Amino acid sequence: MLRSCAARLRTLGVVCRPPVGRRLPGSEPRPELRSFSSEEVILKDCSVPNPSWNKDLRLLFDQFMKKCEDGSWKRLPSYKRTPTERIQDFKTRFLDPKLMKEEQMSQAQLFTRSFDDGLGFEYVMFYNDIEKRMVCLFQGGPYLEGPPGFIHGGAIATMIDATVGMCAMMAGGIVMTANLNINYKRPIPLCSVVMINSQLDKVEGRKFFVSCNVQSVDEKTLYSEATSLFIKLNPDKSLT
Repeated sequence: MLRSCAARLRTLGVVCRPPVGRRLPGSEPRPELRSFSSEEVILKDCSVPNPSWNKDLRLLFDQFMKKCEDGSWKRLPSYKRTPTERIQDFKTRFLDPKLMKEEQMSQAQLFTRSFDDGLGFEYVMFYNDIEKRMVCLFQGGPYLEGPPGFIHGGAIATMIDATVGMCAMMAGGIVMTANLNINYKRPIPLCSVVMINSQLDKVEGRKFFVSCNVQSVDEKTLYSEATSLFIKLNPDKSLT
């Protein structure tokens, strides 16, 4: 009896599934329904406070938001996926269409936003266009552990690369990392908050040189220093 009723409901299409373009409150988009052109999966700005942020990160966030009030600084929004228009621009200008699989791209997520809140990379970036400076406030979650109790060096490198890369991108457009040199001074305690301060040092043609340091919230402890070189992509030449 129950099986026959279920069969009738399926036939009538009355299965508990929201109409196309809508989803149940609090539910995540179904992976198989994500399309390359859909913006639904990037609506949530991940660079705003969530319950996993500790008091240091929230305090620094508030301080930098105050700096944004006069327009000298601005907070950069961050999503789990790159906005569609940017993907299409990159696809059209720089990538061999044979390498761009629509199905694979529909599953893609930004690496630093691929963890649930509080477990991996929690961060927000602020940019000063006049000074060509980027500051990233970063809290490393428990899934980023390397040595017991400390953040993995690769996770630190990831956030340094993301910060200096965004600094170069804000100044020069689409760039790719050519060189990243990091000196690790001290290990960073897991789940603590650090500031990644980056600065555009010089531009030589398509070359963008950016340096940065990673410091404690009170700026008394230097954890890492880095220098980097980014190359602005040439739309007339393929990456392959």
